Amino acid sequence: MEPLSKLSPELAPLWQAVHHRLSSGRPVTRVRVGPLDSRQQSALADLLGLGRLPGQYSTVSLPELDRILTESFGTGAREVVSQLIGPVGDRARDQERAAAERAGLWEWLNGHPVLAAQPALGSWASAVRRAGLAGGSVPRTRAEIDQALRVLGELPASGIPLPVLADRVLGDTHALDDGTRCAGLVLRALAAIYDLAVPGNAQQRRALWARAGVADDELSAVVLAAGIRPAGDDVVSRILRLCADTGHAAALTLGQLKAGGPGRGLPRQAWVFENPSVLAMALARFGDHCPPIVVTAGWPNSAVILLLQKLAAAGTRLYYHGDFDGEGLRIAAAVVARTAAVPWHMSSADYLAAGPDGPPVGRVSEVPWDTALAGHLARAGRTVAEERVAAGLLDELAGWDAPGGLARQPGRATA
Repeated sequence: MEPLSKLSPELAPLWQAVHHRLSSGRPVTRVRVGPLDSRQQSALADLLGLGRLPGQYSTVSLPELDRILTESFGTGAREVVSQLIGPVGDRARDQERAAAERAGLWEWLNGHPVLAAQPALGSWASAVRRAGLAGGSVPRTRAEIDQALRVLGELPASGIPLPVLADRVLGDTHALDDGTRCAGLVLRALAAIYDLAVPGNAQQRRALWARAGVADDELSAVVLAAGIRPAGDDVVSRILRLCADTGHAAALTLGQLKAGGPGRGLPRQAWVFENPSVLAMALARFGDHCPPIVVTAGWPNSAVILLLQKLAAAGTRLYYHGDFDGEGLRIAAAVVARTAAVPWHMSSADYLAAGPDGPPVGRVSEVPWDTALAGHLARAGRTVAEERVAAGLLDELAGWDAPGGLARQPGRATA
């Protein structure tokens, strides 16, 4: 048997073509090779024992080539090209594996708890998928998306600076700097949640971060609350007690809440409403016997989030109610996700019973506690404002008493 070193170097195009075809991972019977110059044509004719020169392009039978190589060199075409060029791959298998990895990535993203808690992020997830893989790498893409989702899981925040958020969540104070991929992913997600255009300049990006409770002004971020009588002597507890005892709403700034309190003597239950007008109705009805109420005033700012988190951490059970419209559902999902509040009278049955006939609902997103609710809003197409059902909600709260709470658990979100 001849050694492979005896093979003409002019046969290199043949070996490249055979290697490429075999690496497809599919059955191969014929290989097309070319273009060939005159010396390469002669070498191919000599190898195959042809009576005349092939053309610039020639088709070679792989079984015939195997026979010739085995007789002359004791090994077939696969072994020859493996020694001359390198291991024969399997592109079909590689493509199947890559497709499975990509499918696993998108399945992981679609089933992520952050998306489950705020289904409004579904459009963002679809856009991330359409953008494809970062650098063509599934692991890199998953790592980048995971970072963004970890940040989103902390939003709305309670008024912390952006570098502090980045360091706390990602271990790098610059991870959310303007222009980073992670910051871009998070901002596009926030735009989807708030139903806003993706910010196009630095000022708009800062405004969107602020709306999500990042680096809010400690004086302008205010939360309204009533009927809460903490036991502490800190400023927040004293303000809340004084206002509750006189039948007024307390307006607490983010700075006051950051300074401390309330931490002791908090109610077993508290009700969270979207609209300040509902709190006004409650105070007019109950006065200094008003049940514990907190108002988000639309999208919750950092002061709202911080107070609700303090109440939840102290063991207060939070019940949330808001408007039945597209934005109202997204606000409700955000509050529930960040504060462990329970949706209260926010079910399909509640919406349909109210007889929706208000303004158009706008863009509707699903919510995790009632899979049918978004569909009902989309079909009816009309809003039920919180103020419209407020009297009935307050009727249910009329049984509140400070020492023991309601005699029975308030209505839940499920139909």
